[in-house]
Amino acid sequence: MTLIIKEPSIIKAAGNKEIIIKECFGYVNSKISEVSIAHLKSPEGWEEPGQCPEFNEYTIVLKGSLKIKTKKEEFIVSEGMGILTTSDEWIQYSSPFEGGAKYIAICLPAFSPEIAHRDKG
Repeated sequence: MTLIIKEPSIIKAAGNKEIIIKECFGYVNSKISEVSIAHLKSPEGWEEPGQCPEFNEYTIVLKGSLKIKTKKEEFIVSEGMGILTTSDEWIQYSSPFEGGAKYIAICLPAFSPEIAHRDKG
């Protein structure tokens, strides 16, 4: 099977500020569950709820920096860097720095709110 994506789907994200998620592959845009691949743009000061997902997430920062927290560590991932967070690990993404961040996120299996297991509150 060959699948061409003519344009991504815009997805609403969780967090304290609006973030732009353009999903090319995944549940929403291509109806596949194996992987989701999306381009994200988060504003300065954005923070998502923590989550303990059932997917591995590969993140590549294209511009700016992200702060990524686990229960044990905190990472600053800047332009040109990548990070892998694994399933069943509590994780929280934010872009507290000037200018926010642009990045690519790849989730295996595909992201869905049901398997993200976001913190309540």
